[in-house]
Amino acid sequence: MRLILMGAGGPGPVLETRPVEMLRLMPKLSKILLLAVSVVLVLAVFLGVNSRSVSAAAPGQDGAYRQIDVYSEVLRHIQTDYVTDPSIPAVTNGALRGLLESLDADSSYLTPEDYKSYKADKGGMAQVGINISKRYGYATVVSVVPGSAADKAGLVDGDILEAIEGKDTQDISLAMIRLMLEGTPGSTLSVGVVRSSRAEPDKITMTRSLQTVPPVGEALYEDATILYLKPEILDHDHVSEVETKIKGMQKAGNKKVLLDLRDVAAGDMTEAVRLANVLLKSGTIATLEGQKFPKQMFAADPAKTIQATAPVVVLVNRGTAGPAELVAAALLDNKRAELVGERTFGEGTQQKTFELADGAALILSVAKYESPSGKKLQDDGVTPDVLVASGLDESASMDQGVAPPTAAPAPAVKKSGVHIDEQLTKALEILKGKPA
Repeated sequence: MRLILMGAGGPGPVLETRPVEMLRLMPKLSKILLLAVSVVLVLAVFLGVNSRSVSAAAPGQDGAYRQIDVYSEVLRHIQTDYVTDPSIPAVTNGALRGLLESLDADSSYLTPEDYKSYKADKGGMAQVGINISKRYGYATVVSVVPGSAADKAGLVDGDILEAIEGKDTQDISLAMIRLMLEGTPGSTLSVGVVRSSRAEPDKITMTRSLQTVPPVGEALYEDATILYLKPEILDHDHVSEVETKIKGMQKAGNKKVLLDLRDVAAGDMTEAVRLANVLLKSGTIATLEGQKFPKQMFAADPAKTIQATAPVVVLVNRGTAGPAELVAAALLDNKRAELVGERTFGEGTQQKTFELADGAALILSVAKYESPSGKKLQDDGVTPDVLVASGLDESASMDQGVAPPTAAPAPAVKKSGVHIDEQLTKALEILKGKPA
């Protein structure tokens, strides 16, 4: 794909640009136009003021309020001088959506129609097995549920869904994208997937089905001295399963723990705190704070700790997000565990819904979770102290049908065409070298 830079003297140099890089550029270009309009509209919704009254506001008010005359002028030029007569409602919706998404991926603007659908959703619908967020303005696969339709279709962490059912995901809020992925069992979902190895999006059709989360995966290594645990989600039931298995370590002769949080992107932050506390006897687990949100600190409670001394290694990758990142960061920063793998995705906010007078709504991040060292999970993710790439080439996995690691994998034997789980191998190597 090419970009030709135009200057006063005609065409400039030709830049070769990969599809993913194009996606990174496109939202920025559109948001420059939309952001100016959005400020006027948001201020009007919340304050009910006109440009003249705000320009006379007190000197201490925010700069955006003082400059509302400028934004009003931009809106006037768009209305009167743009090449065609614009649809102001469409521009308004796009501007508001762009404004919210410029804050973070989890903040969304919902039109009155969207909010009505959002409130009517009761969950429990059939899915294709994708955990989704937004990056570069487009829907991005955080992780894929093993054995799901998305997994069988070859979708992997980091794939960009350029379109869903023919609709550009740049023009859809994250909340509505998640609704679009749901449907009745047996219904089909069509997506356009952008991958760095291809110039054009792949068209993929998947069949939705009711998702059943498997129990915690378990395996034993090194004469049963290493207990390997793999939860697919950090909800109450799965954290309780992990808790029970760790309680039984002494009786079973297990002396070390290998916790696999790769591609764990769903769950509950409260349960994540509980899981971290199972292995952590003292110290800060996480903090939660926002501009108007009172700071909350989650500290380890010794009474809730089950295994405070056994050596622990945690596996993470770019599909590790949200609750799993909180656990990984808590154990890493408190020097309770070594992390092996790749930098995590970066999710960790608390949202609040604000209903607007016209029936629309804002889903706004009002607080962010921070690791014990003070890094915001949403902004920084978690970087392992032992970096190991996945070793699974995306094009190979899609073109040759190479399967990802199972829930409880054994170290792979190196054979032609067989994927070797280098992250797992490294984690086991580290644990073997630790005294019990």
